[in-house]
Amino acid sequence: MRHYVSTSEEGINRESLPFKLYEKAKKFGTWDPRNIDFSKDKADWESLTKEQQTSLLTLISFFYSAEEAVTNDILPMIYAISKTGHFEEEMYLTTFLFEEAKHADFFSLVLQTIGVRRELNSLHTPAYRKLFDELLPETMGRLMVDQSPKAIADAAVVYNMFAEGILAESGYWTFYENLKNINKMPGLLEGITNIKRDESRHIGFGTFLLQRLMSEYSDILDYVLNKLQGLMPLALEISNSTRTGDVNPFGVAVADNQAFMHKQLNARIEVLKRAKGKTLEDIYKMDVVFE
Repeated sequence: MRHYVSTSEEGINRESLPFKLYEKAKKFGTWDPRNIDFSKDKADWESLTKEQQTSLLTLISFFYSAEEAVTNDILPMIYAISKTGHFEEEMYLTTFLFEEAKHADFFSLVLQTIGVRRELNSLHTPAYRKLFDELLPETMGRLMVDQSPKAIADAAVVYNMFAEGILAESGYWTFYENLKNINKMPGLLEGITNIKRDESRHIGFGTFLLQRLMSEYSDILDYVLNKLQGLMPLALEISNSTRTGDVNPFGVAVADNQAFMHKQLNARIEVLKRAKGKTLEDIYKMDVVFE
């Protein structure tokens, strides 16, 4: 007989962190890419040098395809969390699918606005493909047959902590560094700001999920930290795979981008370590992280 959380005596835990993230997603996650003013972006794009256009288009292509990839690959995590009986977590995860698809919608509108309609897969580097064509779908797909704590932890590390918490955050930093100081493409930057806010909730959930597993299983903390640190060479490989010098065409130092990546890694590690010694009740009552 199925156990229904909603009509049980305990009911939905509205004070739990995943439910609070669900509430925030309802409030902040309904922005519409079509409401963004792109009127200045076309002229700004045409004012960029060819080298700047290539650099920016590569970054856009990385994000656009990544948003499609994570839209496809989040479904097994929703399934796994459903199978393990965490309804509030499942409720929040349903918003992932909508938001990731909307992010792909946004980048589609950006390309339409600037008049780029050509094939962009050729801009994807081998390191990029290693993550999004191999590691991410394999790790997430495993959850359809394996809902063990380590399989779920692997998914949260690769999807939330690494792809979103390190690579995507570093990408947002690059968008801002490239364009904000030269006051170009405000529509693109407005959308990036909205996406970053959505992704902060995703990272917050991944942090919570890993902290919950750490509280429940004593060997998960070291396992997760080793897994996350082991992925950093791939992050640096992705960063280096598009470089043509020490400074990109917008004048941003590659070393600064990589320093930001390491800063993100250290931030994720420090937050995850906070779960050490905490009870499961403590984890559920923690504040929303990375809002």
